[in-house]
Amino acid sequence: MLFLGVSNSISVQPVVAVERTVFYRERAAGMYSPLPYAFGQVVIELPYALVQATVYGVIVYAMIGFEWTAAKLFWYLFFMYFTLLYFTFYGMMCVGLTPSYNIASIISTAFYNIWNLFSGFFIPRPRTPIWWRWYCWVCPVAWTLYGLVVSLYGDITTPMEDGRPVKVLLEDYFHCWRMVHWYQHVSAGPIGAGTNVHEPYKVGTLVPARNSSRH
Repeated sequence: MLFLGVSNSISVQPVVAVERTVFYRERAAGMYSPLPYAFGQVVIELPYALVQATVYGVIVYAMIGFEWTAAKLFWYLFFMYFTLLYFTFYGMMCVGLTPSYNIASIISTAFYNIWNLFSGFFIPRPRTPIWWRWYCWVCPVAWTLYGLVVSLYGDITTPMEDGRPVKVLLEDYFHCWRMVHWYQHVSAGPIGAGTNVHEPYKVGTLVPARNSSRH
């Protein structure tokens, strides 16, 4: 997902740089103001990102073998969609704040590495040095990772090899117990009607027991 988001951000930058030149010409001619131009740039990306997230998300969801429930599939596509959006808008913002496409590419690339480092994939937030932990809260990729992990495994209570349930492992490792409890509350509502919180999982893994033969 991070690779796809970075690809979106990189690919949109040269397009925005070319469009900005056209915008300067049209604005000088009095055709339109900056607000409708910016609004049009944002809105046109919404359906494109939705189609991209749906096609890519369904294929990846099926290939990984996640649990086929309406709630979990919805949350997976939800986080996928908004992840692609904020990467795309970030690339557009870098072009808008810099004088050229080349400078925007350099600045945006630096933040891709920083986001990847503080996302919690390599170093979870509880193990991050206290003076850098604040950045874990403002890193958008961290919210994507925590949201995906909690929505896919936050309702699993089957114990693993060390005796801890999967959801307790998430709470201890990622320190996201508030998000786990929130997801359990949401799953009990209409959107989680198809979620089975008691489905047996293979001990010692995050793979459902009924699908463990394929792995």
